[in-house]
Amino acid sequence: MAEHSFPPLKNDLLLRAARGYEARRCPDLRALTPGGAAGRYLPEYHEAKGGRDFFECCRSPEIASTLTLQPIERFGGLIDAAIIFSDILVIPQAMGMTVEMVDKKGPHFPDPLQTPQDKQFIELMARPVDVAKELDYVYKAITLTRKKLDGRVPLFGFTGAPWTLLCYMVEGGGTKLFKQVKTWIYKYPEETKALLQKISELCVEYLALQVKAGAQIVQVFDSWAGELSPSSFKKFSQPYLAYIAKHLPLRLKELGLEQVPMVVFPKGAWYALDACADMGYQVIGMDWLHDPAEAVKIIGDRPVVLQGNADPGVLYGSHESITEVVTEMVKGFGWAERKKGWIVNLGHGITPFVNPDDLKFFFQEIHRLTKTD
Repeated sequence: MAEHSFPPLKNDLLLRAARGYEARRCPDLRALTPGGAAGRYLPEYHEAKGGRDFFECCRSPEIASTLTLQPIERFGGLIDAAIIFSDILVIPQAMGMTVEMVDKKGPHFPDPLQTPQDKQFIELMARPVDVAKELDYVYKAITLTRKKLDGRVPLFGFTGAPWTLLCYMVEGGGTKLFKQVKTWIYKYPEETKALLQKISELCVEYLALQVKAGAQIVQVFDSWAGELSPSSFKKFSQPYLAYIAKHLPLRLKELGLEQVPMVVFPKGAWYALDACADMGYQVIGMDWLHDPAEAVKIIGDRPVVLQGNADPGVLYGSHESITEVVTEMVKGFGWAERKKGWIVNLGHGITPFVNPDDLKFFFQEIHRLTKTD
């Protein structure tokens, strides 16, 4: 039974595409980006955020819903989904770790995990985590946003992937070297796997409760997957992504909830596309390192939809360049012949200083070049 009553969905293009059905045009997403990168290219984002701390905005259902809706309001009719304004690092926060968002720097953990002998690690592994209670503000934001959307487009929920969350928890923030997390996987592999498993279980419950609150599709962001070698990916990312894909549907069934499409985005791990197609996700997000035609060949006849994969940097370029990139994607994903199996998106988030009018042109070109009726 559904927990809430929401207005009927008027635009189901994305959900139909995610389930592999043919579409009248290719569904179009603003670059689905959680947290800090979401919406910062819009002047109205900064107005609504005001002087509030980033995580303060996440914890306010009213502000989070307002920020979620801004791209829908600005680009009405051009994009086919919204993604809840939140951040992947709410999971480590729920686990008891302190996370701050430092202006012009990004997320910062004042006290990252050091070693498995670290008191914080021992306590973190022993501590039960109530994601229903700790992340209640996310669920309230989802429910409020679904009501405000009034059925215009479906709403994405999301989580960070276990590997990516582990990276932040031991590195203490963004990094170029990944020294600490590489130390963990090569020096403490079993303890690393135990922590990854705990995170995986929390991700399943977190996503299930997002669906209960009103999320209609969910995405798992493995933003640092590309920092793993193919061999290490099989040990420290793939099993935990597969765990989520297997256990989320089971948890939804336990809760009496309808199944929703699941998306996995292993950024940078181009070598893992074949493996990801067998994990149980309905959609695989691709960054711009993939060749679309090659990706289509790798997927073959498996019932998996590809999402992506324009280089976000094209939005700094001319309209002619944008048209060229969209045309290449349309051809590479075989849209004219297939009419299914593809959801348009950028290959990652919208980068700073993008002109919203250039992004609008990108959306308009998608509509022009994929419309079939």
